Amino acid sequence: MTPESEADGLPEPRRTRAAACIAAGIALTVLDAAMVNIALPSAARDLGLTPAESVWVVNAYQITVVGTLIPFAALGEIAGFKRVWNAGLALFLLAALCSALAPSFETLLAARIAQGLGGAAVMSLMSGLVRHTYPIAQLGRAIGFNAMVVALCSATGPSLGAAVLAVAEWPAVFLVHLPVGLAALIFGAKVLPDVPRQARAFDLGAAAMNVAAFGLVFLGLDLILHWPVLGLVALALGLFVGGLLIRREMARSVPLLPLDLLRIRTVRFAIGASICMFAAHMVTVISMPFHLSTAGFTPVQIGLIITPYPLAVGLLAPIAGRLADRTASALPVAAGGGVLALALLLLGSIPASLWVCLGLLLAGIGFGCFQAPNNRAILSSAPRHRAGSAGGMQATARVLGQSLGATTAAACFTLAGPWMGFYCGAVLAVMAGVLSLARR
Repeated sequence: MTPESEADGLPEPRRTRAAACIAAGIALTVLDAAMVNIALPSAARDLGLTPAESVWVVNAYQITVVGTLIPFAALGEIAGFKRVWNAGLALFLLAALCSALAPSFETLLAARIAQGLGGAAVMSLMSGLVRHTYPIAQLGRAIGFNAMVVALCSATGPSLGAAVLAVAEWPAVFLVHLPVGLAALIFGAKVLPDVPRQARAFDLGAAAMNVAAFGLVFLGLDLILHWPVLGLVALALGLFVGGLLIRREMARSVPLLPLDLLRIRTVRFAIGASICMFAAHMVTVISMPFHLSTAGFTPVQIGLIITPYPLAVGLLAPIAGRLADRTASALPVAAGGGVLALALLLLGSIPASLWVCLGLLLAGIGFGCFQAPNNRAILSSAPRHRAGSAGGMQATARVLGQSLGATTAAACFTLAGPWMGFYCGAVLAVMAGVLSLARR
């Protein structure tokens, strides 16, 4: 199969096999985040860490990912999607093994940074691979299926992590990735699409500035509530470096930082909407457990009450993706933001009880209706040869939104309480809906 004959997706059955490999990569990265969070207390106890120190096992991974998503997306366009994706997955699995065998905190931290590099290479190219795997007429369906995988893995990740810890020590949460990851690596080398490479040099200077800008902004958001001065300094430095990067990239026809894509109205507004919507999503998933815990619910009860949210997202995403293939209207996307905002207003006004399940079900419907159509708008509006950068920018918007949501939730806890997070989330969801309408 030549690249030219893959102009509108892969033929069957290769398409299904490639989709399975991409879904496996998605599942690995989502489950890793969920399961490592569950294992942190055990790892901290065995390694003699304080809670603040143990959090850096997660932060080191996240900062590495957010800083390198866009550079890896550009590298994929230059060196080949399949080659960079396979190399990233191999590094992710090797680093997971090193994390499991780490004898000290410093070794574990280094392994997590390496795992972040591998995870960023995989995540940055997932959307681009989907764009080259499916015909444009089925793009929304494919994105909806992957969104369902993310939702289901997010819902089952904590339970799976707890099950692993019930029968083994904390290093086992890193080892469970290996069988699925190795299978995806072996089959991915054969079935993933052969995307034509672009004849341009990889800009190491721009990549370094991108890492510094996004890494410092992410670090600043994480530090600002505990060490305000240090957090503000990191934010200011990140924004300053980001400004220099934008100025450097403005004159380039194919920049590493995809400013050329942001000139496309649909892409620009859809990226902004994605940041706002994922921030609202993160506020919801962080605030709700504290809200229910304050009302006296046990951890098991809290887990059951929250379950309707990811289930609704997982069930609605494929349906919304199929509908997006039939109509490119921004109205369904904006409606998803409106439904999530309404659900969050209800959750903030009703007492913590079993009725919260219905509010979370409505919230899941809103987020599920938004995600796949919005992502489809980004990928379908970008030129096909820039699918890698479009996917990297989409992934970066998701991570930045999650970081903004986590900071917003923490600020609400400090100022008023978990209930305030729902109202802030509603504002963010409304902003996502307005930005969606603005791209019409």
